[in-house]
Amino acid sequence: MSTATSTSDSHPVVSPERWLAERRRLLAREKELTRLGDELARERRALPWRRVDKRYLFDTPEGERGLDQLFDGRRQLLVQHFMFAPGWEQGCKSCSFMADHIDGARAHLAQRDLSFLAVSRAPLAEIERFRQRMGWRFRWVSSQHSDFNYDFGVSFTPQQRAEGAVPYNYVRQPFPHEEAPGLSVFYREADGSVFHCYSSYGRGVEVMMGTYPLLDLAPKGRDEQALAYSMEWVRHHDRYDAPASTPAAGGCCAAQR
Repeated sequence: MSTATSTSDSHPVVSPERWLAERRRLLAREKELTRLGDELARERRALPWRRVDKRYLFDTPEGERGLDQLFDGRRQLLVQHFMFAPGWEQGCKSCSFMADHIDGARAHLAQRDLSFLAVSRAPLAEIERFRQRMGWRFRWVSSQHSDFNYDFGVSFTPQQRAEGAVPYNYVRQPFPHEEAPGLSVFYREADGSVFHCYSSYGRGVEVMMGTYPLLDLAPKGRDEQALAYSMEWVRHHDRYDAPASTPAAGGCCAAQR
């Protein structure tokens, strides 16, 4: 854990008038960022789509289902590519950190015609065991018998890894694990046609990490500067009192910059 601190001994302390002036200056910059975020959101929605012609099948508690059958009656589907490969003892702690933010949001997402789904290559029985341990209620299915993870750039074959670089986040780059984090968005037409609208990887998955923007408001921020990697401090929420594990032992990686 980092021992970095920010105290009144090392931080400027000013008069109320000076503080207000500085806060107004920062507010102007914050508004610039907000407007830029709105602009990027419009550009994201304007991206062209691609039809998903390949038939992907998933193991679900209700039996085998196609991608078009996983929208829960809504037009839009947000997929978390959850790092959990066959044989892993547990799901990735960083992906779990992301997933911890979902259950409370699901009712609100549904009101805007958006369903949420987690997808992993682990067998369904292993997924269900871990999901119950974590107390999550969102839907989580297995892609173990399909190419879904590979086609959407979040799982890598032994051959790809042996080559020293894998196709991740729209470039070829070294990557330390067989699994990677990501988010994908799909749209379903009334006739059952499915379209891939958007995918985000690397630090793009921070959109699901609602804890981070709250930490960014605090004086110490994320407080990760002295850590071996940015998300070293994160644990499964039922393991914060347990000894730290290495990224490899947890089957996880820090979000790629």
